[in-house]
Amino acid sequence: MTDRLGDLTEALLKAAKAAGATEADAMAVDGTAISVDVRQGVLEQAERSEGIEIGLRVMVGKRQAAVSASDLSARTIADMAERAVAMAREAPLDESLGLADPSDLAAVRDGGGLELDDPAADPTAADLERDARAAEAAALSVAGVSQMDAASASFARRRIHMAGTNGFQGGYGRSSRSISAVAITGEGLGMERDWAAESRAWGADLPSAEDIGRLAGERAVARAGARKPATGSFPVLFDERIAGSLIGHLLSATNGGAIVRGASWLRDGMGKAVLPAGLSLTEDPHRPRLSGSRPFDGEGLATRARDIVKDGTLMGWTLDLGTARRLGLQSTANASRGTSAPPSPAIGNVTLTQGTASRADLMRDMGTGLWITGFLGASINPTTGDYSRGASGYWVENGAVVCPVNECTVAGNLRDMLMRIVPANDARTHLSHVVPSLLIDGLTVAGT
Repeated sequence: MTDRLGDLTEALLKAAKAAGATEADAMAVDGTAISVDVRQGVLEQAERSEGIEIGLRVMVGKRQAAVSASDLSARTIADMAERAVAMAREAPLDESLGLADPSDLAAVRDGGGLELDDPAADPTAADLERDARAAEAAALSVAGVSQMDAASASFARRRIHMAGTNGFQGGYGRSSRSISAVAITGEGLGMERDWAAESRAWGADLPSAEDIGRLAGERAVARAGARKPATGSFPVLFDERIAGSLIGHLLSATNGGAIVRGASWLRDGMGKAVLPAGLSLTEDPHRPRLSGSRPFDGEGLATRARDIVKDGTLMGWTLDLGTARRLGLQSTANASRGTSAPPSPAIGNVTLTQGTASRADLMRDMGTGLWITGFLGASINPTTGDYSRGASGYWVENGAVVCPVNECTVAGNLRDMLMRIVPANDARTHLSHVVPSLLIDGLTVAGT
């Protein structure tokens, strides 16, 4: 299949040159995806999709356009190139455009030993249905679970190939297998729900469906009798499974696209403290079997480990070639792209420095406050960093859980919040974003 994808990208580049493009790059993606949903012991939905998509980006001088298709005929490829060139000639002038210099292209042009593609045979729909049924049965076996919202299992495999008129040719495969369950406790207006989900590149690394379903059931039952918490200023503990969202806001604020647009609350933060001293945030795109790993980026540059934040200080932006040129900097090899759009900066695997205390230790230290385990809705200003999110979780008094809570809001400002985080030591290292539970004091909680 890789040879076929390579042939398609070569045909796209040849057509682009014939149509008058000065530079071009192309992508071909072959994908298969299967998903199965089970509800109340009945197969609710089973879907399978497969096919090949092709994409072409052309440049005519300093103007560009991108087109895509799923028809692989020679006529379609020629039409794509002609249409893309015609569109590019009408596009706005952009002096930051241009492919990577050939001398900067990645030497590794395959999977690079990252084990992103599971060599095992693809699971069948029946295999996935068994997983979903096992997860649902395990959740329902937990005393107090009244019903299931859903139990699901899925598998996907993609192979990509990229090529450019600068001489780049490369491709690799990626796979993913997942199981999830959402359980409900209570009836009517007293219903509460919670979930558990796991995903791995290799199916052999995935926890059992029974363990995932049981965890979903236990989490749901623990939420029975939830009520609104008190209103005021309290310490807030962000549970490990949602703490990554806070770091995600930091990553969005350091994205080169936001910096170029001036739409970031950290646009003046380079070289300044953005996290407490002693904490670092690193990116490593070469961790085996992870969804955020890749040997080269969407522009053919070799990916590499780097410090985003070092000892609390912001070290740099996340850049592709275009944003780097606009800012007078070098690309961090973070270009990401699909078949239908030009590259843009995107982050991969990140790790936040873990603390030495457990989550229980932080809960003890917080005294009275809110332990958040779930979010619903958000109002976040990317320019000012003002933060407000609907939340659910547990109310803590004297360091111990008193009751589950829901229908509350937690608010603050991201710049101030991130400077006050205290990390636990409970991050799951198999995730693409390795972030532990985070304690922040003095946030506004709005409940009753």
